[in-house]
Amino acid sequence: MNQSMAQKPHEQLAATLSDEMDAVNTLIRTRMASKHAPRIPEVTAHLVEAGGKRLRPMLTLAAAKMCGYDGEHHLKLAATVEFIHTATLLHDDVVDESGQRRGRPTANLLWDNKSSVLVGDYLFSRSFQLMVETGSLQVLDILANASATIAEGEVLQMTAAQDLKTGEDIYLQVVRGKTAALFSAATEVGGVIAGADDAQVKALFDYGDALGIAFQIADDLLDYQGDAKATGKNVGDDFRERKLTLPVIKAVSQATDEEREFWKRTIEKGRQEDGDLEHALELMDKYGTLAATRDDAHGWANKAKDALSVLPKHPIRQMLHDLADYVVARLN
Repeated sequence: MNQSMAQKPHEQLAATLSDEMDAVNTLIRTRMASKHAPRIPEVTAHLVEAGGKRLRPMLTLAAAKMCGYDGEHHLKLAATVEFIHTATLLHDDVVDESGQRRGRPTANLLWDNKSSVLVGDYLFSRSFQLMVETGSLQVLDILANASATIAEGEVLQMTAAQDLKTGEDIYLQVVRGKTAALFSAATEVGGVIAGADDAQVKALFDYGDALGIAFQIADDLLDYQGDAKATGKNVGDDFRERKLTLPVIKAVSQATDEEREFWKRTIEKGRQEDGDLEHALELMDKYGTLAATRDDAHGWANKAKDALSVLPKHPIRQMLHDLADYVVARLN
């Protein structure tokens, strides 16, 4: 097996885009600086430099390069996407009262909630400065809409996550907000800045949208059947946190009256007892909801791959194709 075959798709992308990503990382470090408030780079650096695949900014660079772009505005857009992502993580950890992210203490735990919220606000402001510098109103429109959609998705999740009336349509709306909106914006602006035609820009949006949905469904499924060492989460964390994700929504939709009372007690009311997680898994097994959720994730990955067909033939296109497969391969 040669080196390229041994690499995972996101690692191949990172290698192909290494010079551009180095420039983006330099730009991120420069723009997260603050002469007057040293707390800002302290908090931002804790999260930005914690690791992670930098997948979203890579998607922007990949889309632009695949469409033949040879300027430098895509670097600013990639940094913008990472700043928006980082800002939402800072805010999410406060809302969720999280104590750990990527195996490290969260910023709100190390500093405080006020610092996390205000630094997140600062990063949103920085992201809009970067967008404006590209001089493209279309780019500004796409990323501004994505920022609003992300916030809307988070608020919707807050009200829907513990309501048994939440169906798959609302779940999909939440996922489009909290995850897919930034994926689709990341790929779409890469095409726009490269001057791609309308059909290609639409294809890039569709790819990012479907990839983001597949990514989140896979993540939610792994919460119930993943390897804690690989995922960094304990099996059943979503259940313990009373989150209505797709495997549970599918089980609730088919539940008997007695089973519905179980879900009401554990998810809506939060009265969980020893053995409840095991019983929840039994109910999901009874109705085949984990397998059905896996099929949904694969379906969205296939939609992402199909969207690529109208895009230019380029080595990056194959990497994006493989990335869609990789997102769901961990479910097999």
